[in-house]
Amino acid sequence: MAAEGNGAAMAGESKKTVLVAVCANATIATAKGIAGALSGSSALLAEAAHSVADTTNQLLLLVSIGRGEREPDEEHPFGYGKERFFWTLLAAVLIFLAGAVFSVGEGVWRLLRPTAHESFALAMGTIVFAFVAEGVSFVRAIRQVRGEAREAGVPLVKYIRQSKDPTVKAVLSEDATDLVGLTFAAAGVGLEALTGRPAWDAGAAILVGVLLVFVAFQLGRDTKGLLLGEAAPQAERDRLRELIERHPEVCGVRELLTMYVGPESLLVAARVDFDDAVRAADVERVASTIERELRHEFPAAKQVFLDPTGSRRGLTPGTDQSGPGPGGEKRSAASQPSDNQLA
Repeated sequence: MAAEGNGAAMAGESKKTVLVAVCANATIATAKGIAGALSGSSALLAEAAHSVADTTNQLLLLVSIGRGEREPDEEHPFGYGKERFFWTLLAAVLIFLAGAVFSVGEGVWRLLRPTAHESFALAMGTIVFAFVAEGVSFVRAIRQVRGEAREAGVPLVKYIRQSKDPTVKAVLSEDATDLVGLTFAAAGVGLEALTGRPAWDAGAAILVGVLLVFVAFQLGRDTKGLLLGEAAPQAERDRLRELIERHPEVCGVRELLTMYVGPESLLVAARVDFDDAVRAADVERVASTIERELRHEFPAAKQVFLDPTGSRRGLTPGTDQSGPGPGGEKRSAASQPSDNQLA
């Protein structure tokens, strides 16, 4: 119950973070679009498209949080956690389109057909306003991630890299990209004002587009791995194995499989070799103890499947050896009908 409450709290914090980002980006997109049209700045127009894409993406992420929280049912026994990954992948596609199609296209168009700015003050004032507003959203996202990293006892950068929550990761990357993009826009607008050459502003728009393409690629790559069934990090798999093998009744773990089925939902399946001298009743007791320990150590381990087998001559504890046991009578962990169902 504590793990479920912690997951719900994290989902609530993620929702608040996305709502702050939506409000900030909707306001910024409007300001950038108006100022870009009036000033003729292609960098600002590229940034306006960037903010429109961010706002749309974050609305999709809000939808994903609601849909991902649905309870498991007969058709989806492991829940709907992967909805979060699917909608994040769509968000990555939109970021790519905003960068590759509009931002780069706008910059190239202005290079071919340059136009003079009508108001340097309007363009730069809008950039400053957008920088402050984006900073508020970024601070909110980084504060949440820092708190989660502190609770996990992991350095901030490592936590962001390993986090399976696509919502906050997407907001954090978008806000950071916005701040960098606004820096490009400010440099382009400023250099054009100093030199009188519109190519600086057009070049800034192209840089914003390239930046968006890079972020979209990174976000899409991470989400792809989760959609395909990414395993827990190696350090966590080693810890899971250690928790199982520390019991004297266990000779070794023949096979250990893990897969994220949601941002805070990990499936763990293990084929465990027990000493042949252990009675069936004791096997069931030890297996139940192992399951409790795994859930306590890893609250995200919502689904734990253990397949107890007899020890096998020549088996080295701690090695992965797949395949059927003697006579081929053993079932795979995935075949278990319920948590900790014993063979």
